[in-house]
Amino acid sequence: MSDETIGIIGAGIVGLAIGRELTKRRPGARVVVVEKESRVAVHQTGHNSGVVHAGIYYRPGSLKALLCTRGGAMLREYCADRKLPYDECGKLVVAVNADDVTRLDALAARAGANLVPGLRRVGPEEILEIEPHGTGLAALYSPKTAITDYVKIAQSFADDIMAAGGEVRFNFPVTSVRRDTGALSVLSPAGEVRADELIVCAGIQSDLVAGLAGDIAAPRIIPFRGEYMKVKPEKADMVRGLIYPVPDPRYPFLGVHYTRRVDGTLEVGPNAVLATAREGYRLGDLSARDLWGIASWPGTWRMAAKHWRTGIKEMYGSVSKSAYMKAARLYVPEIGVQDVVRAGAGVRAQALDRDGSLVDDFRIHRLGPVTAVRNAPSPAATSSMAIAEHVLDVIDGKAT
Repeated sequence: MSDETIGIIGAGIVGLAIGRELTKRRPGARVVVVEKESRVAVHQTGHNSGVVHAGIYYRPGSLKALLCTRGGAMLREYCADRKLPYDECGKLVVAVNADDVTRLDALAARAGANLVPGLRRVGPEEILEIEPHGTGLAALYSPKTAITDYVKIAQSFADDIMAAGGEVRFNFPVTSVRRDTGALSVLSPAGEVRADELIVCAGIQSDLVAGLAGDIAAPRIIPFRGEYMKVKPEKADMVRGLIYPVPDPRYPFLGVHYTRRVDGTLEVGPNAVLATAREGYRLGDLSARDLWGIASWPGTWRMAAKHWRTGIKEMYGSVSKSAYMKAARLYVPEIGVQDVVRAGAGVRAQALDRDGSLVDDFRIHRLGPVTAVRNAPSPAATSSMAIAEHVLDVIDGKAT
């Protein structure tokens, strides 16, 4: 039993998973989650593709690889227990040219090292058996890749916290963190939370909020907007599950792909366009503060020098539906520009080091009584329950 208070900043799926795990590990501790929005999962959790990843892409031995495998299994069990949506619709990672085929071989080796369940390589004929309207030279088929509703899962995590005696406080934007003798004060126009320990899970704002608690500047969060198209209902059944391209190993983004949602709709996307605001879900959204944060970070210019051609290509696809769908039609030729409408968008919190390196793996900083989750991109939603275990192991000195 414990009489300590543990504060968590951020009611996305990672912060709530950590809060839920705390109520199990430290019975009697007071767990308080604070969130600047009026409900859970407003930002990255509520704007992602809903995919439960199987662990195909991640460097063996990395936190992503380890926590995705465990987290996916935990999530499947949790959804079954709570009767939450979970559909193992399967995924094809499709090679459409010779370079893709070469990269597919390397990807298959990586997935094998990560013990991705049921994964197998298929040829053109089996691609058509799995996805009758698909096309490609070869593919990796992951039958256990699934889709779910992460907003419902996040809400369920919040309910678990409150059922265990914890609190989730909304409309609580954190403006400062003060270290007092023996305690921390988390301050907001909405009030104050006193805590013995603090865990920062602020997603797109993680570097700024961690900075309030005394963390270093690196890595800086650079926002990338991912825009989706929705396939019109008359062709939404042309894709049974998920169809992905072979990813470019230079980037942490997976490329434009077809994603079936648990509500039966079919989406294409997302692309990856540098956003002009951290919460810039629309093309016209602009924040002078966020733009200055992007422009003043030396890593931004080093990244731009390396990848400007790709950036221009992504921007062209953002303004032109024809350019956007040109790549997508390589995988499902019968779905064209006339068959899609612009849908929603999400913003990826891409961590960028000072040298211009795109941070790929999860990154967690420990600052005495403060633990900051500084980078938790995809597959963070899939891995959320395992990330919670790992963060608490870090706090307890059982992991680094």
